[in-house]
Amino acid sequence: MEILEHVKNGGDHSLFELTKKYDGLEISELKVSEEEIRRAVEEVPEDLKEAIGMARKNIEKFHKCQKIDECLITTTTGVKCWTRIVPIDRVGLYIPGGTAPLLSTVLMLGIPARLAGCNEIVLCTPPGEDGRIHPAILYCADLLGIQMIFKAGGAQAIAAMAYGTESIPGVDKIFGPGNAYVTLAKQLVSLEKVAIDMPAGPSELAVIADGTANPAFIASDLLSQAEHGTDSQVLLVSSDPGLADKVQEEVEKQLEVLPRKDIALKSLDKSRIIVLEDKDEVIDLINEYAPEHLIIMCRDYGEVGIRIKNAGSVFMGTYTPESAGDYASGTNHTLPTGGYARAYSGLGLTDFQKRISFQEISEVGLMNLGPSIIRMAEEEELLGHARAVDIRLRKTSSNSD
Repeated sequence: MEILEHVKNGGDHSLFELTKKYDGLEISELKVSEEEIRRAVEEVPEDLKEAIGMARKNIEKFHKCQKIDECLITTTTGVKCWTRIVPIDRVGLYIPGGTAPLLSTVLMLGIPARLAGCNEIVLCTPPGEDGRIHPAILYCADLLGIQMIFKAGGAQAIAAMAYGTESIPGVDKIFGPGNAYVTLAKQLVSLEKVAIDMPAGPSELAVIADGTANPAFIASDLLSQAEHGTDSQVLLVSSDPGLADKVQEEVEKQLEVLPRKDIALKSLDKSRIIVLEDKDEVIDLINEYAPEHLIIMCRDYGEVGIRIKNAGSVFMGTYTPESAGDYASGTNHTLPTGGYARAYSGLGLTDFQKRISFQEISEVGLMNLGPSIIRMAEEEELLGHARAVDIRLRKTSSNSD
């Protein structure tokens, strides 16, 4: 809350101070220049550009299919209702960059924002130790035509997009995952003036597996999320005690060659392998836990998948690693965490849009509808509501006389 107030009152100057305090960097400009973007585009290797191109194509294809058609319906003779879909005008995208520059998140947020037709897209991401934004993040943003890119991270970036500063425009809705500080900052600013996508904090992964699963595959999936951050959590839930032992051995073996071993170790401290009696107990636990990511790696994964009610994104079968959803299969990787998957969905096209309802009622329509409106308004003791209908009906009646 102190950080939010600091930025709210101090604007750009506060951001400079907080960047020095938390990132250890002295910067004099928040906005990334066109020259920085141009240089970054040149620095990105061609093979990475091709990989990003593949991911972009699939993400666009998946999100285009989420388009909702506008509808018009006559609910009663003379009463027409319809919905118009409009984009949110100004959106803010937060791209984590602390321990890993999440270039993929630029695609996951920027593509649906562009498809929805958002007029202004503001992107904030923390600078690296050299004071620059990672070239691949800038390349992805440039690829999507995002030009308002700012060097700001953490809770202070959320504050800047919520309240606006001299350099960073205030937005209507803030999107993007982050650590516990970013998540809480989003929730706090949403109490005042801006909307947020969802509570999307530290990463989670649960794996359901039986004796047919490959222990090495499971271990690699668990470690793929454990390396996200020290506050990440991973679970293996099974009814096979022998599998649990094999996976534990594989985790220890693979951990030795993992570059982010120190981070993964801290995550594993609060992670668990849980062995239960049977499949029903396994499914019940998963639905209660409501994981951000769920891999189902068992013989009857299709049958198990149907029974999952609470999860952000589900990965079915032996050859569907969670990494696919993080990068290039097409689904969005911005997902609810901390049990919020019980009520929230993963990010999609409609999160960047609003639905405005319209209605048009003719004289005949009001005559058909009016008596019901008046009776209900009278029961609620809201006579002004009833009178707004009655006065029109009387006018209609006098005209017909």
